[in-house]
Amino acid sequence: MFNSLKPKPCWLHKCLSTSAPSSKPHHYDLLLISSLKSAATHCSISHGRITHCLVIKSGFASNPFILNTLINMYAKCGFLRDAERLFSSSPNLDPVSYNIMISGYVKSGRFREARSLFGQMPKKGCVSYTTMIMGFASKGYWREAIGIFKEMRYGGILPNEVTLASLISACSGFGGISICRMLHGLAVKVILDEFVIVSTNLLHMYCVCGSLKDGRDLFNQMLEKNVVSWNVMLNGYAKAGDVELARELFEKIPVKEKDVVSWGTMVDAYVLVDWLSEALTMFCAMLREGVEASDVMIVDLVSACARLSATLEGLQLHGRIVKAGFECYDFVQATIIHFYAACGRVDLAYLQFEVGVKDHLPSRNAVIAGFIKNGMIEQARRLFDEMAERDVSSWSSMIAGYAQSEQPNIALQLFHEMIACGMQPNQITLASVFSAIASLGMLNEGRWADEYVQNNCIPLNDNLSAAIIDMYAKCGSINAALEVFVKSKGRPLLRHHIKQNSITFIGVLTACCHAGLVELGEKYFKRMKSVYNIDPGIKHYGCMVDLLGRAGRLEEAEKMIMSMPMKADVVIWGTLLAACRTHGNVDIGERAAENLAKLEPCHGGGKVLLSNLYADAGRWEDVFSVRRAMQSQRVKKSPGYSGVLLVKAGIVDLIKRRTDDMTLAIGDDVGVGICGWEGGQAVMASDFAMGQFLFLKRLLLVHGHWNYQHIGYVVLYNFYRNAVFVLMLFWYVPFFVVNLSLLNFLGALLKRKGENTRQFSPTGAHYSL
Repeated sequence: MFNSLKPKPCWLHKCLSTSAPSSKPHHYDLLLISSLKSAATHCSISHGRITHCLVIKSGFASNPFILNTLINMYAKCGFLRDAERLFSSSPNLDPVSYNIMISGYVKSGRFREARSLFGQMPKKGCVSYTTMIMGFASKGYWREAIGIFKEMRYGGILPNEVTLASLISACSGFGGISICRMLHGLAVKVILDEFVIVSTNLLHMYCVCGSLKDGRDLFNQMLEKNVVSWNVMLNGYAKAGDVELARELFEKIPVKEKDVVSWGTMVDAYVLVDWLSEALTMFCAMLREGVEASDVMIVDLVSACARLSATLEGLQLHGRIVKAGFECYDFVQATIIHFYAACGRVDLAYLQFEVGVKDHLPSRNAVIAGFIKNGMIEQARRLFDEMAERDVSSWSSMIAGYAQSEQPNIALQLFHEMIACGMQPNQITLASVFSAIASLGMLNEGRWADEYVQNNCIPLNDNLSAAIIDMYAKCGSINAALEVFVKSKGRPLLRHHIKQNSITFIGVLTACCHAGLVELGEKYFKRMKSVYNIDPGIKHYGCMVDLLGRAGRLEEAEKMIMSMPMKADVVIWGTLLAACRTHGNVDIGERAAENLAKLEPCHGGGKVLLSNLYADAGRWEDVFSVRRAMQSQRVKKSPGYSGVLLVKAGIVDLIKRRTDDMTLAIGDDVGVGICGWEGGQAVMASDFAMGQFLFLKRLLLVHGHWNYQHIGYVVLYNFYRNAVFVLMLFWYVPFFVVNLSLLNFLGALLKRKGENTRQFSPTGAHYSL
């Protein structure tokens, strides 16, 4: 097909075989110029060199027009050295010669040579400045292009329509609405606003700045509109989410002016607002009009089907992809894999991967993400370990998978391996890392990760800032959480366009809850809707109920539950019941327990809390009644547990209490840990000072309720004798602190015990206090 477009050099061979000047065709110089232009257009360097030989043989090498055409041919074919050789050896250079060489330098990215040659030009005209402005603007050097335009204006040279259009394109890269209006005024002043290229570029800049009203006013005033003008205005509405206005404008486009870009923009407008049915209807209408879909358009539709789990529609689009021959494209294959995985068809996703290009990294990442999304973390890890090459998406998917599957310790281990491999994480990776740290309550690790973000200049986005706030709040560093939240509203972070989202406020309200900052929590809760236009969700209401309950404002907490726009869940009623037990409010506690039983009749934790509430009030008949009901219904309360930090190469393990025994995963360098349970919640442990036993000043802090059950084990490790000592605590006092004298007593006991025990039973050796 392309051979028919190439010039046919049959007459050139005739000219080469002819030596007599009289046999040359009429206007021989024009034929040479035409041949050189054809060679430049098709980048045919061999044809150009043949014509160059004819130029030399015919004695036209000194012709300035032919010389400039030769320089242009070599520059456009990418042979700048030959162009430079001709340029430097020519004694008769004119501004056209300079413009051709400058254009060649700019297109090849050699801006320093272009700038130097531009400064050497004896006479600079509008074309010279326009060439420089166009070149710098096309490569994204916006400020340099504007600087050259200023030089042009200082030199008293008026721009033409191409100059101004290039300048507007340059300013679209970083300019605001005020700059756009200034350029519009300049176009009117120099009477260039009537050119469609200028007005269309202005229209595009208005749309980029988000000023659609000004853009539509300009669009209505345009005397001439082409297909680009219609598409620019249509795209402005589509990107802004104004689907109705976009559809109205689309219907006004003349039938002959609608191209694949017009149809694709309208389809994309529906996809952006998740109107999949309308997008597919528009897609089918486009096909009926005889307009073939592009690969990008179909990929956008398949991605929308993945977001909305539209399996049937996605299958039909897959068939269209196969029919159109787009399946061989790697990015299309990755999109199809993602679609099937998002719809839960992991088998089809893996089959698509098997029949496609297995070395394509995004496709392999899509399979890993699909496995993780469907809870197949082991299969994802096997595929991850088989990868010869990994990018940041590969690592991020696996770290997020482990963080979401309640394996935060492995997520942190992978994160450190990622850094050790020299791979820098992005915002998505770090959001998962902070989530894992928050689950483990490792404040020191969280501070290190926060410093890593700052030291590596990783830009903050909404999710990352919210994850940092949530991490500090859950690790108990309330001041740090509030500090990050306040900074997210300050000027330093506004440069990154950080804005608060629902996750951010969950972290802040949690921090206020733990710190007892009731008024501050109420303030931020009210400002969610009034200032940030964020509708509070059930988790936000749960934080507020917990905040009011801890402060003893139980009536307000109950009223808030009743005024919620959604139905309260088990967590909210359980939170209110726990607060009633703490403050001894039997009336509200009974109502909370009643609502809790309606939602989950066999909720063991709620019945235990109600029983303890009656016991605190001295209503023993009610206590026995609740206990008998639990026995008859065979209700069991799931015990809570606290995390225990086991220090061995940065690996964190959890000690959990089981029904019959407690298994301790102990490494070679274990410090001090606690595993406890009370009511329906885990015992809170203080930060541990890991180190040698004799230098441990503070062991742990335990608090609980008035029940006559053991609430925890204290696990001590002797670094010298490699022995483990277990202490069973019984609840007799409302507040218990292990002091230094007790620590010395335990140390003496440890010296006597020499065996290395790995597993303990609750009925085993213990000491009662």
